[in-house]
Amino acid sequence: MTVQLNHTIVHSTDRAATARFLTSVLGLPDAVPFGPFLVVETANGVSLDVMHDSGEFTRQHYAFLVEEEEFDVIFGRLRERGLPYWAGPGHRGAGQINTNDGGRGVYFDDPDGHNLEILTRPYGSGE
Repeated sequence: MTVQLNHTIVHSTDRAATARFLTSVLGLPDAVPFGPFLVVETANGVSLDVMHDSGEFTRQHYAFLVEEEEFDVIFGRLRERGLPYWAGPGHRGAGQINTNDGGRGVYFDDPDGHNLEILTRPYGSGE
């Protein structure tokens, strides 16, 4: 068996709001409860297990590889909601997208400040 990422835990001050944000913006199926988690499943079987956390937690970065058409739809949802977005990590390039490696990418934050990214080509993949 090859090593594959199966799931990761996403800490949140409101697990339901975070799960709804992820599924609605990314166009994923509704989250499913499992123990203390609301599980958001991606197309490649990796899940984001959203967990309530009332303490301090470190904000993380989660990047999602999407098709060109999906990028347009997701980016449209971000703009419809009036959410800020950036071309680079660290909130660089406000109101812009990037075209790294001949694709497109954009960064945005979830309700708890986790830095999310959608990109159409893996970094270092060409052009």
